[in-house]
Amino acid sequence: MRRKDDEKEKSIKEAVIKLILEEGFHGTSISKIAKVAGVSPATVYIYFENKEVMLQDIYNEYAEEIFDYMIDSINREMHGRQLIETLITSYYNYICSNQEIFSFVEQFSHCPSLVGSCTGNQGICKVNDLIWEMKKNRIIKNYSNDNLLAIMFYPVKTIAADYYKSEAEKAVLLRELISIIQETLLIE
Repeated sequence: MRRKDDEKEKSIKEAVIKLILEEGFHGTSISKIAKVAGVSPATVYIYFENKEVMLQDIYNEYAEEIFDYMIDSINREMHGRQLIETLITSYYNYICSNQEIFSFVEQFSHCPSLVGSCTGNQGICKVNDLIWEMKKNRIIKNYSNDNLLAIMFYPVKTIAADYYKSEAEKAVLLRELISIIQETLLIE
């Protein structure tokens, strides 16, 4: 049995993301992935059982990475305003620093036939737990977690993905958004 090589695996993942963003799920084949990654199709199968499993594994890994990045940016000593600002800012920074990965995760998460068979992400559970804790400690209002997540994070994606605005314009919008969310959600 051939042993796995971290660099080859990384090349395969990068090829998957590149091709999915360029050609979509159906236009991406194992042979195309192998060619872009600089490996043989047989090598791809050393790392992944099949295309569907490969896409799900890569999605799960990067979706977790996004949530871990956000959770790792905070500490439990932060107060309400600082917690909200840090969560939103870290999410924005992740999106801006990892545009291709984020686009892949977004595209994948909007494909029910693929994302439906993925395992539950621990990262979103950690974010939900944090929100429950903030509600329990009367830091934020007791709205449903789904609405709180949407209010806090969906607008951030919109700002980060606006290619018609300069970084300075985006920074102003992000500051304003953080202020709106803080004033809307915080109990003070």
